[in-house]
Formats: sequence, C-alpha cells, structure tokens
Amino acid sequence: MSDVLVLCYHAVSESWPAALSVTPDGLERQLGLLHRRGFRGVTLTEALSDPPSERAVAVTFDDAYRSVLELARPILDRFGMVGSVYAVTDWPGRSQPLSWAGVDQWLGGPHEGELAGMDWDELRALADDGWEVGSHTRSHPRLPELDDGALEDELAGSRRDCERGMGRSCDTLAYPYGAVDERVVEAAGRAGYRFAVTLPRGLHAPRPLHWPRVGVYHADSEWRFRLKVSPAIRSLRGSPAWAGIDGLRRRLVRR
Repeated sequence: MSDVLVLCYHAVSESWPAALSVTPDGLERQLGLLHRRGFRGVTLTEALSDPPSERAVAVTFDDAYRSVLELARPILDRFGMVGSVYAVTDWPGRSQPLSWAGVDQWLGGPHEGELAGMDWDELRALADDGWEVGSHTRSHPRLPELDDGALEDELAGSRRDCERGMGRSCDTLAYPYGAVDERVVEAAGRAGYRFAVTLPRGLHAPRPLHWPRVGVYHADSEWRFRLKVSPAIRSLRGSPAWAGIDGLRRRLVRR
C-alpha cells in the first residue's frame, strides 16, 4: 500500500521569525529524513492520482514566496524532489509585497522583504523543471465566509488567472488558511479542480477535493517533525479519538 504524505510549507528564511517560515537548515533536515526513509518527492497531482512508489511525499508551498525559488528549490534539487506551489493569483503581476490577514503585520518593518512573491516568469520556470503550480485563490480570503458569487470568483477566477499566467492547465487548489466547508468543496469541483488540499487540526479521511496536509512551521523542532510525519501519529490524528486528545493537550498548554 502506498504511503502518501502531503506537507505544507510557506516561506523559507534564515531570520524571519514568522510562524509560517522555516529555516533552510530545518527544511534540509526534514526533507533529508524523508529521503533516507525512502520517500520520493513528487507533485501533488502525481502523489494523489498515481503514487510512483510505496512512499511518496508532495512538498507543497502556499502563497508563492520568492524564498521558495531562492532557498527551497536548491534543497529539493539536492534530494531529487520537485514541489508544488500555490499562488494567490492577484499578486504575480504586482511589484508590491504579499499582503493579507496573517502576514500584513510584517509590512513596513525589517522583515518586509520576506513578503516578496514570485512573478509568472519565475513560476513558469519552476513548472518547466517539473514543479506544479496551482491556485491559492485570487486574494487569500477565508472561503466559507464568502457569498456564492465571490466564492465562484475566487475559485474559478483564480483558476483562469493561473492558466493564463502559466500557459498550462491549473488542476489543483490550496484553500487559504485551510478554511473549507462542504459548500466550498462543491464550488471547487464546479470550478474544475481535480484536487484541493487543506490544513486541518486533525487529519480527516482524504477526498480528492478535501485532502489533508501536514503543516510544518517555525516552531517545529526535529522531534516534533518526526512525530508529525510518523505513520502512527498520522493515523491517530485521523481517528475519532484525536479530537479528545488534542483538546486535552491544548487545555494543559494554556495552564
């Protein structure tokens, strides 16, 4: 049976203390661990439609930070891996830093440069080298909060933007903030996506348009990453018992 692991990263930086950033050394150690364990790095579409081996890892990067090209790409190259990048399609044609709720507090400060995003030329260059580029909506909203018209614009509109900018089909989607409900899943299907990924607190049973990822963050030490990618822990996180365990853990942390 295939072991399909889908990881979610965002930015890579030596010094940015944001929760969504990991260091190059940390990324290299994490992917090196998986490489030694026999995982092959493939695109999300390949991992979910036709896993090439017993162990496949899809390394995904939300938001399309330029640091993925400059710092993450060489690390994946060393391990013979490709990745999947999810672009907020209102941004590749702009020169301004990426900005939405969750990252805009870094604007105007010493770390503003970390918010640089890739342009379409850079994204196409990744795709030409075997990477996948998909949609992360047009403006990075919480999709369940939108009315039907705005939801269609964010999903179908960003897919059109991506196909126009990339010159190839856009088949995959990452839900911003991992925020998704059944209405959003149905809208993603109508928009024409084959696969869509989220970031749940617990790992639910996967479906093509509601596939859980393991998020990797600044605070993830080596032992914590090992736990997150452990088949046993992933199985536990997908069980009904996880909600109770996670709730207890969070209550203890708050004390």
